[in-house]
Amino acid sequence: MTTLHQDLANGRWYTFTLAEQMGNIGSEVHRLIMAKNGDQSRFDSALDRALELIDLTLADPRWKKGYKEIARVREVLCDICFGLNQYDTSLEALDNYFFQFGLLAR
Repeated sequence: MTTLHQDLANGRWYTFTLAEQMGNIGSEVHRLIMAKNGDQSRFDSALDRALELIDLTLADPRWKKGYKEIARVREVLCDICFGLNQYDTSLEALDNYFFQFGLLAR
């Protein structure tokens, strides 16, 4: 599998706070929203990047206690994009969730 964020995967991601990590994931979720009714290629790329950042966050040993919440966010995102939306939520709701982290990081 190709790493999309090579610089981050090589260790820089682990220097970010949780708020910075989640805020960056939120940027990709926002890009998903912007592309969802347009270019499928842009949508797919943003989804790949968002999932990679979530996976990097899950691999960060500092957040072991919050692992379940981070994993659930990944599950919900995948359910919205690939599943039946069994959680009855939206990309916009996830965008709002992640936006709070972006605010905290700033």
